[in-house]
Formats: sequence, C-alpha cells, structure tokens
Amino acid sequence: MSIDTTGDGGRELDVREIDGEPFGDIMSALEDLPADETLTLVNSFEPVPLYEVLERKGYTHDTTQVDDDLWRVEIERA
Repeated sequence: MSIDTTGDGGRELDVREIDGEPFGDIMSALEDLPADETLTLVNSFEPVPLYEVLERKGYTHDTTQVDDDLWRVEIERA
C-alpha cells in the first residue's frame, strides 16, 4: 500500500493500484490518519458501500467525479 502526502495537510491513497480488495488498506490508512489531516481516496468508481462504514466510524466524506472512471473522495474525522 502506498500513501502519498499531498503537502497540504493531507494524504492520498490511489486504490486503483491495489491488487485485490482495497477495503483493508483504506481502513488501515484511516486508522493512521492524524485528526487534523484528510485522506483523499482515488478510485475508478464511486465507492458508495464505503460511505455507511465511514459514517459509523465517525468520518465525513466529500466525493467528486473527475472523469467517467476517476473519483476522488476526501475523508476526514467528523
């Protein structure tokens, strides 16, 4: 798993590069996320099933569709 620092108080995880199910990698990245930082999730589709999990765990999200197969989800602690 590769998490890049964005330089603006955030981190980026491109799950398109993960071989297999990325859920565990996403949860690990969130566990390591400092309270004042944002995790940007880059995906090839809108990860709708993830939203309920994020809410239950105390995170908010803002999703942007950049292209037909490019989605960016900004995740931070509520």
